[in-house]
Amino acid sequence: MTTNASTATAPQSRRGLRVTLWIVQILLAAAFSMSGLMKLSQPIDALAAQMGWVTSVPAALVRFIGAAELAGAIGLILPAATRIQPRLTVLAALGLVVVMVLASGTHASRGEFGMLPVNLVLGALAAFVAWGRGKAAPIAPRA
Repeated sequence: MTTNASTATAPQSRRGLRVTLWIVQILLAAAFSMSGLMKLSQPIDALAAQMGWVTSVPAALVRFIGAAELAGAIGLILPAATRIQPRLTVLAALGLVVVMVLASGTHASRGEFGMLPVNLVLGALAAFVAWGRGKAAPIAPRA
C-alpha cells in the first residue's frame, strides 16, 4: 500500500493554516481593540501627543475611527469563535483593510511616511484573514 505524500500533508497544512489564522486574528483583534479603545476614551488633546493627525480632523471622526476599529476587532473573533455567522469575520477583516488603506492615505498626505509600514503590515494581515476565512480555511456556521 502506497501513500501519496501530498494527501498525507494536506490535512496537516490545513491545520497549520487554521492555527496561523487564529493567531493572526487574535493579534489583530488585540491591536485594533487597544487602538480603538484609546481613540474612544482618551481626550483629543491626550491623543494628539501620540497621533498628530487627530488635531487636523473633527473629534467625531476620531471617535468614529475608534468605534470602527473596535467593531472590527470584535468581528475578527466573535463570529468565528461562536460559529454564529462566521462570514462576518471576513467582512470585519475587509473593513479593517479599508481602515488601513484610508489611514495610509492620511499619513502619506501629512508626510508621516514612518507610519506607512505599520499600516501596510496591519492591512496585509487583515487581508490574509479575509482570504483565509473566506476561501482557504472558512469556518462552518453552527448547524
